Amino acid sequence: MPRIKYRDSDVELMARMMRAEAEGEGQQGMLYVGNVIVNRARSDCLDFRDVRTIRDVIFHIQGGNYSFEAVQKGNLFYQRAREVEKRLARQTLDFWGKHPGKYALWYFNPYGPCPPTWYNQPFAGQFKQHCFYEPIGGTCDSVYRY
Repeated sequence: MPRIKYRDSDVELMARMMRAEAEGEGQQGMLYVGNVIVNRARSDCLDFRDVRTIRDVIFHIQGGNYSFEAVQKGNLFYQRAREVEKRLARQTLDFWGKHPGKYALWYFNPYGPCPPTWYNQPFAGQFKQHCFYEPIGGTCDSVYRY
């Protein structure tokens, strides 16, 4: 049973975002980005209360901007997904979730050391250039249900 319901169009959209956000970090980096996307769709808390689908997550607006910079600025996001990215997206949608992205709702590339918090959320770990952040315990229990 998949972690969330999805359609082929969700796989394509998610695959495009995974590539746009983390192609330089290899397949594992793309899986971590995919995991954050799935976590946002599964969670029912904080900034993601009304975000339920992959499309909702990808085009979510926070503070007047898209949550994912690639929607606004990313040429890669607007190219077709390749089969490898689609396979990775399905893998994440169906079952994949590992530390530091297993419960993460946020990530970013600080171009320096990862700060201990990101918008008051604790640092969960780092993969290559991306820092991952989980919600503070008790503020988003839905993300911890697998």
